[in-house]
Order: sequence, then C-alpha cells, then structure tokens
Amino acid sequence: MCGFIGLLKAEPKWLDSIERKEFENRNSIIQHRGPDDEGYYEDEHIIFGFRRLSIIDVESGQQPFTYHDDRYCMVFNGEIYNYLELKATLENQGMTFSTESDTEVIISMFSQKGVDIFRELRGMFALLIWDKEEQCLYGARDMFGIKPFYYKESEEGVYFASEKKSLLTESEQIDQEAFQHYFTYQYVPEPLSMNEDISKLESGSYFIKEKDRQLVSYRYFQPDFKVKHYENKDWIERIQTALDQSVAMHMRSDVPVGSFLSGGIDSSFIVAIAKRYHPNIKTFSVGFEQNGYSEIDVAQETADRLGVENYTYIISPEEYVAKLPKIIWHLDEPLADPACVPLYFVAREAKKHVTVVLSGEGADELFGGYNIYREPESLRVFESIPTPAKDLLARVADVLPEGVKGKSFLARGTTPIRQRYIGNAKMFEEEEKQWLLRTYRKEFYYQKVTAPLYDQIEQEHPVHQMQYIDMQTWLQGDILLKADKMTMAHGLELRVPFLDKEVFNVAREIPVSKKIANGTTKHILREAASGIVPDHVLNRKKLGFPVPIRHWLKNEIYGWAKNLIQESATDHLLEKHVIFNLLEQHGKGKKDNSRKLWTVFMFMLWHQIYIEKRFDISELQEEDKTESKLVHV
Repeated sequence: MCGFIGLLKAEPKWLDSIERKEFENRNSIIQHRGPDDEGYYEDEHIIFGFRRLSIIDVESGQQPFTYHDDRYCMVFNGEIYNYLELKATLENQGMTFSTESDTEVIISMFSQKGVDIFRELRGMFALLIWDKEEQCLYGARDMFGIKPFYYKESEEGVYFASEKKSLLTESEQIDQEAFQHYFTYQYVPEPLSMNEDISKLESGSYFIKEKDRQLVSYRYFQPDFKVKHYENKDWIERIQTALDQSVAMHMRSDVPVGSFLSGGIDSSFIVAIAKRYHPNIKTFSVGFEQNGYSEIDVAQETADRLGVENYTYIISPEEYVAKLPKIIWHLDEPLADPACVPLYFVAREAKKHVTVVLSGEGADELFGGYNIYREPESLRVFESIPTPAKDLLARVADVLPEGVKGKSFLARGTTPIRQRYIGNAKMFEEEEKQWLLRTYRKEFYYQKVTAPLYDQIEQEHPVHQMQYIDMQTWLQGDILLKADKMTMAHGLELRVPFLDKEVFNVAREIPVSKKIANGTTKHILREAASGIVPDHVLNRKKLGFPVPIRHWLKNEIYGWAKNLIQESATDHLLEKHVIFNLLEQHGKGKKDNSRKLWTVFMFMLWHQIYIEKRFDISELQEEDKTESKLVHV
C-alpha cells in the first residue's frame, strides 16, 4: 500500500537539483499514504516517486520496482489478493521470482501479456509501468475504482499521482463543468476534477501514453448483469462461498487487521466471517450523542454476540466542525456526504490498534441495498397508463402545491427513470442551480453525466439500471473517495471484500426479485447472512453513518455556518443571498435545507483551502494526535 507520483517528461532530460527538489516535495505531500519508506527512479524520460505503508513484510519488493534488466519500472498503489495463485501459475510456466511481492507478480505478467493482465488481477490498484525499451508509459486502475488515480498535462510533461494535491500549482483554476455538476451530485463525477487540467483515470480503465502521442485510455471492465435462476439455497451457498473466500484473501497481512462495525448487515457479515480466520479481530464504531443518530449500542451488541472486541468513539458537534478543514484537505475534492467525517474519526481510532481494516463498502451497489431501489416496484402501476394520461398526470403534479400528498408520487411515476434517477444524492435541481450559481451554463446539464450510461443499459430492468448508474458514478465519486482518503489520512489501509471480482460475478447473476423482496432490500444477502449475523441486525432499517447536521445547523453550528458564508470569497461564484435564505429557513424550522446547505459549505471550505489558501498546509498535514475517548467493550 502506498502513494505515488510520476512525470513523463516533455523533453528528454535529467531533472536539475531544483526540479528534483520540487518533485520530491510533491511526493512528501502524501507522506500520510506511506510513512514507512520512500523511493525514486529516474531516467531521461521518466521520474517516479513512491511512498510505502508496510503491510506484508517482503524483502526486495521496494518501489519503484525495476524488472527485466531494467527494461520495466513500476510504481503500484494497492493490494493484489490473488497474487499467490497467479505466481504459482507463472512458476508452473517456468518463471522465476526474486521477491515474495505482488509487485513482481504484476510486472512479470505484464512482460508476458501486456495490458491484458489487468482483468486477471483480483484486488485494488492504481499503477504505472514504464517500458524503457519502447519508451511507452502504461497506467491502470482497478475494476471498481477503489484506489484513486489523477493525471495532469503541463509544460513539463504529463504528471500522474495518487492524490490530486501532488499535482497542484499556485495558480489553479476551477473547472466550470465540475463545479456545476458538484451542486447536483454532491461530488465531482469522474473523469472530471474540480481543478482545470486535472483528470481522474476512470475505474476499470488503463491508458497508453507513447512519447509524442496523446494519452489514450481504454475500458477493460464494465459492470453488467447476466441473470440466472437458482433455488434460494443455491444462491445462499454461492454468496456465502464467494464472500468467505473474499474475506479470507482480504485478510492476508503481516500486520494487525481489524474491521469497522456499524449497526448494519454489511459490516456485521464481514466481521462474522473474519472472526473465523482471526478470532481476536478488533472492531471499531463511532456515533453521536444525539438520539437516533448513533448505532454504537447496536454495534456493541453485535460485537458481544459475535465474541469480538469493540472500540467506540462519540463525536461532538464542536470537534466535528473543527476537523472539517483537515478532512477537506485530505479529500482533495469537495464532498458533501456528511458520513465522511465519522469515517475520519473511526479510522483515527482504528489506527491506534491496527494497520489494516475491513469494511462493507459496495454491498449496497452489488446486492441492491438502497431503499430507492424499491421505487420501480412502487411505481409499477404507471406502466399500464397510456402516454396521454401520463402527460395529464404530470401536468397535475406540476400545479399541485408543495407538500400536498401524492404530488411526489405522481411526479416520479410520470417521469422516465433516466430523468428522475441520477444516483443516491440529488442536491440542487437545474432551476435551483440557476438561482444559486452565478456562472450557470445550460450545456452542463446534469444528465450529461448519466445519459451515456443509460444508453448502455437501457434494455435492463429498472433496478439494474439504477445499480449500474451507482456503480459507475456514486461508488467512485462518493463511497470510495471518502473510504480511501479518510483511512489513508491516518496511514490506515482499508479493504473492501464486497468489491471483489468473484463476489461481483455472483451478484451480477442475481435476479431483481431476489434482491428486492418481502418489503426489504438485499433480500437474498440477508438470507445468506441468516445464522451468521445476529438476528437483531438482519432486518434493521439502514442508517449507514447517520449525522445530525439537520439538528446542529439549527443550534450548535448555526453561528459557524453563518460566519462561513460571510467570510467565503466565493461571491463571484455563488449568490450568497440565496444561501442565507436557505439557512434562515432551516434555522426557523420552515424547511429542511441541511443537505443543500452542507453541499454549499463543503465547497466553501474547499475553496478556502485550495483557492483562497487561508489555511497553513503544514498544520493540515500534521498527524491527528487527539487523545482517545475509546471505550473498550
């Protein structure tokens, strides 16, 4: 596990001492990703920088890693869980190895098969491979986008990095399309970033960059659905087998492994399986004092019934707000998901005990776990209504006053899925953005992101369409962004057994009727967990990481919010009177504007850090050494 930075130089040369120092400074910015080691490789065409977090103790696996008489050089961020199996296959073919590392396995395979190897890798990765003989650079990112990958073209050449902050200069400009999409999605959709000229390599993609030619990227993986029909007992056996094997592989490590534990089925299932392989596994949970916004009691009960240790932490509104600048700095991008903050705190506490943690990300996308996935079933009645009647009902919905019962139902039922569903979060409608954004442009309409995706999946069941949209947008833009950045902020490696190649191969075959059934989501996953996960977890309402910002914005942090709006130097981008009105409405209890306000506030904080440069970066970089409030159960 590590972070890297690379530069494919525009002209053949060796960096002088000043240029080299600047490059090393860019690498040191991400020291939190790899505090245990650093390394460099340079020739006249390329330079790589690398930072390492030691997970598996292997000799001579240090990076940058050279191979085949220095023809190839590689930097690699991630873990390949099937590398032992791949290595055995290569050895049977006559290959020999000088290290025990997954890095050597990857580069050995690449020397034989080239870019075809990426679909064979079972794990999480972002990597760069330089072929010195062909003077060609290759890069790749794992199938789900678990590990981040940024790149930027400049006068010096093309830069590549694990974190965007390594690529920034003093005069960064905001990308207007990313800016506009953010206020719809609450994150910046890939391949865009909030900075002009900096892009993200999309999940399941690789690129080829030949000297004096444009960088060209290709898809090697795209999620699809191949529905099959089995008896329930067969589905249960297949799910249990795939997940058991995945957890076992994800626990390969020479350092302590723990697990996050919420009150939900996903993390509980992971912990229950993990205990088979590591009976003394430690678990970690966070919550709030506000009633209804903490799953600590449920997590502790789960830990007790599973017979594992559980460590908990209660977050106050004051420290929640106090850590926001550090959190936004680590995120690189504005992200308006309030759950990223408790994730930061639980990662901080886990790092005091372990170096690797398991977590349940991806279960909802693969197995149909979001409540919104039940919507197509509730709207099925509209399928039999003729188009003219639907149009009439849509007009009725338009003229009904806000708050009238049935208005939302009619509006959703008469709106095609590709227009009503863009993912789990839809913050500001286009009309609202025209009021809010001073730089609004019609060509950056939100469906520009999702329309091409719907074109690829339009023949599938509506629930599969929704899952596909989430797997291609929300999963990378929100879920995995915060998972990676909030854990690596503390030098903690997060592993996600649900987002596994073989687990996906099972999930893609499950019919919708097995996912959404009996008034629940993830129905067949719940059945597979029955008898393994404690009963009190199986049918609980999904909470995730609930955060009481709705309450706090009326009381504890109202003053902070008002000051942030006043002090933010975003008057050229945002209509502040609109934001003040939203805050006033919310404060007086007239309307719940908390999520919209939070979307604005996280952008304002990001702007203060990365554009206005109001914060001392060295302070944001500092390790968080706050005294623990852990309770050992």
